[in-house]
Amino acid sequence: MQRHLSDAYVKSARQAGYRSRATYKLLEIQEKDRLIRPGDVVVDLGAAPGGWSQVASELVGPAGRLIALDVLPMDPLPKVLTIQGDFREAATLRSLELALDGSPVDLVMSDMAPNISGVAAVDQPRRMYLSELALDFCAQQLRPGGNFVCKVFHGEGFDAWMRQVKSCFGRAVTRKPKASRANSREVYLVAGNYHS
Repeated sequence: MQRHLSDAYVKSARQAGYRSRATYKLLEIQEKDRLIRPGDVVVDLGAAPGGWSQVASELVGPAGRLIALDVLPMDPLPKVLTIQGDFREAATLRSLELALDGSPVDLVMSDMAPNISGVAAVDQPRRMYLSELALDFCAQQLRPGGNFVCKVFHGEGFDAWMRQVKSCFGRAVTRKPKASRANSREVYLVAGNYHS
């Protein structure tokens, strides 16, 4: 807790009015890769507490739309439609389809991470499972040519998952933003030009 409270990104996020330090990870990725454009329709998986949605909703502008999904409750954000539920469940997907109203999804974002047990043999499969779910979601909702950004963790299953990503996106790179803790195995997959 002390490390978190003394973290420069946590302090900066508080001062800037951002909901989380993760905001800076997305901002750095956006600066390098320009994933989010005005007018885009964006779905944010695992959105709570809303740091990514907060930034992305500003970047898509008044012509764009942002839909945030999470199993956890999330305080409302201007210009963000929040759906509380598990996107693996039919009722949540139906709510999303109604919200999209036929609009194609330009970008799927996922900063999901499981609760950590501290046991690597348990935690890594949980982490990879969430990355797999996000990629499966792209297959259901992302338009051809669309983009994907996803937190993923180095370890067992990472290489196979990356091969799968590269098979359905024209471009796929990993980024380690400065706001990502140096001792963390997390990286961010940034992929573009989706094709099924």
